[in-house]
Amino acid sequence: MTTVADRRPFVRLHIERRDRHRWLTALAVLALAIAVAMAVLGLPPVDFHGPLHKFGIMDPLCGGTRAARYTAQGNLSEAWRYNPLSIVIVCGAALIIVRTVVGFISHRWVTISIAWTPARRRWAIVIIIVLVALLEIRQQMRADLLMAGTQTWV
Repeated sequence: MTTVADRRPFVRLHIERRDRHRWLTALAVLALAIAVAMAVLGLPPVDFHGPLHKFGIMDPLCGGTRAARYTAQGNLSEAWRYNPLSIVIVCGAALIIVRTVVGFISHRWVTISIAWTPARRRWAIVIIIVLVALLEIRQQMRADLLMAGTQTWV
């Protein structure tokens, strides 16, 4: 038996008169500012790695800092080598900022709505778990690359 929510499109794009996602804009500005700062100034002299990194156990976020820096520099192939998730995050942040600029100019805000149902939520969780697991496997296969040059600075 299908309900009305099951028949609605999963993702819907619509225009609004006000920005209901200012928090997302603030987060995007912060993320992009950090990526650009790293592109210009270099990597931070702080070790962000978890305790398992020293034993060669990578997590899905390993290589993200270097990948964000390469993405901000426009070197997408090198960013992909370190962590493809950073390309998605940096480019997504840039798109959100473009959305904000267009919204300020036009007073129309592009908004994405997701029509969640219990079945759609379960599928989304399963897909996210599978993608994170695949990224974890990929990052573990690149442990030598990700561990190179990550000694703690003193």
